[in-house]
Amino acid sequence: MSNELQISGTIQRNDWSLQRKGIIDQERHKERVKEAVRKNLGSIVSNEAIILSDGKRTVKVPIRSLDEYKFRFDHRKKKQVGTGDGKTRVGDVIAREGGQGQGPGRGAGPAGQDAGAEYYEAEVDIDELAALIFEDLQLPFLEDKAKKAVPSKTTRFNEIRRTGVFSNLDKRRMILENIKRNARESNEPRFGNVRKEDLRFKTWEEDKRYESNAVVLALMDVSGSMGEFKKYIARSFFFWMVRFLRTKYDNVEIVFISHHTEAKEVSEEQFFTQGESGGTVVSSAYQLALDIIRDRYRPSDWNIYPFHFSDGDNYYSDNEEAVRLADELIRTCNLFGYGEIGEEGGGGYRRSSGALLSIFNDRLRRKERFIGVRIDDKEDVYPALKQFFGRRGVEA
Repeated sequence: MSNELQISGTIQRNDWSLQRKGIIDQERHKERVKEAVRKNLGSIVSNEAIILSDGKRTVKVPIRSLDEYKFRFDHRKKKQVGTGDGKTRVGDVIAREGGQGQGPGRGAGPAGQDAGAEYYEAEVDIDELAALIFEDLQLPFLEDKAKKAVPSKTTRFNEIRRTGVFSNLDKRRMILENIKRNARESNEPRFGNVRKEDLRFKTWEEDKRYESNAVVLALMDVSGSMGEFKKYIARSFFFWMVRFLRTKYDNVEIVFISHHTEAKEVSEEQFFTQGESGGTVVSSAYQLALDIIRDRYRPSDWNIYPFHFSDGDNYYSDNEEAVRLADELIRTCNLFGYGEIGEEGGGGYRRSSGALLSIFNDRLRRKERFIGVRIDDKEDVYPALKQFFGRRGVEA
């Protein structure tokens, strides 16, 4: 009889962990998806489907299927892998499974018969992806400058009143007032019998928040030497740069400049769609950037960040002037960033005829706020973002 009661009690006991198993598995799945995205940010950032989209699409990421741990037993085999006579010790190898089937990822050889790893594509919202990309990025050397005439506004709840609209009812304070009133009237601190005098409402005011002004000048080489790969890399970087600035900062203006032998200020749409032609005179872009800064963005009022992407090919007689104007940009601005794009799969400086980055590294007089990066592969775009916008310097 006692045994039956014990068994009955065991069956009736609730295991609350089972009630939450679906939620736990769901959270574990989300973490695995986020982990997979983090590990593949380099390739995801330069994904062509994202760069060419309108910025509102979801991103598909290949992830291994998440199987629960379990024992598998194959009844077709006479001798099972992992079985023994009970005389083994810890660390002994009992048996090994036969070789895995070979496929494209394992080298040449005949087709195998073993099952492969299961993958599926998880959809990640582009805003969630952007949050992962931007979580450690900021405008470097951001300083307090003169304030803008039109500040950004935030709503701040700063007062509690007895009257107001029910959409602003402060439930927590209402419950506390009700409990205190019941305690006074009946010496029983409880919630119930809500009256009008128990109600409390939040009121608010608009809080004007002043931010440091910043302007980013995006300079891109659109000369004939900028082929499809180079043009794609430059646009990939500027795509994420623009999204980063508009996500994290309210008072950042962006100026778009394209150049070949001549430079001109263009619209954002023109900047991301313009084709390539002509030769290259880099100083034309730097001179236009300085002219725009002089006319519209006084350094005493603005944090200024020019970022230039090119393949490094420049008309040889223009190199002296390019170095001089780059020095002036560094003296004028918070940070000057230059990205040089090599040939696809170049793997270093050997495959590119461009020499501007090495010239800058050798001859710029003011390098304390100059950052030069080299990009030879699509996966180099994300590290370039981190180099340009990594945490350093003074924060506003």
